Amino acid sequence: MSGHNKWSTIKQKKGKNDAARAKVFTKIGRELIVAIRDGGSADPNVNSKLRDCIAKAKANNVPNDNIERIIKKAQGGEQTNYEAVTYEGYGPSGVAVIVEALTDNRNRTAGEVRHFFDKFGGNMGTPGCVGFMFEKKGVLVIEREELEKDEDTVMEDALEAGAADFEADEDIFTIYTEPDDLGAVRDDLQAKGYAFASAEVEQVPSNYTKIDDPETCEKMQKMLDMFEDNDDIQNVWHNWEEA
Repeated sequence: MSGHNKWSTIKQKKGKNDAARAKVFTKIGRELIVAIRDGGSADPNVNSKLRDCIAKAKANNVPNDNIERIIKKAQGGEQTNYEAVTYEGYGPSGVAVIVEALTDNRNRTAGEVRHFFDKFGGNMGTPGCVGFMFEKKGVLVIEREELEKDEDTVMEDALEAGAADFEADEDIFTIYTEPDDLGAVRDDLQAKGYAFASAEVEQVPSNYTKIDDPETCEKMQKMLDMFEDNDDIQNVWHNWEEA
């Protein structure tokens, strides 16, 4: 889901067809169910994890009716017991990859993840084999074209809201927070009129790996597509520096 070219990834997601968007809705639906189960409440005012999931759902254009239906389903006693599992490994050319899943069958998901790694010239590793190359951060992305405020104002507002860092690129502003501060910073900036193309906790790589061979690049992209297409897999983080 995330790599070096974050804005490219977001634009690709916005342009997905109906079938692909339906998969995104399904994945976020699982996150909502787990957030209610783990947070012990279907009220976003008291369940911050649920509030973050609802914000993510809206950023991904999940209709309000869908969100309300999932919440009611969870309140009624959703029977599927989803478990959070993280896998680590290497893609082609040694690209570091972290795969986060919500699954009701660990054996099935582990087998599928291993198969995807193997199929495209990578390999699944042991827990921790690449995790040290990433740092969890809250990441908020704002489109420049959607905003009338200048860079200095955005940076000042972000830092006043409690952001840890700020970056400005040609198309976007990226605001970084501590993982636990994401919701508070997002809510503060929303109150000031900001809207986000993306706002979630991410695994941000500390260094990147380039792939020069076009055929190997194609394998890497196909592997990522396979991960994204799997209903059990919520997020895929990697350090491939895409062209």
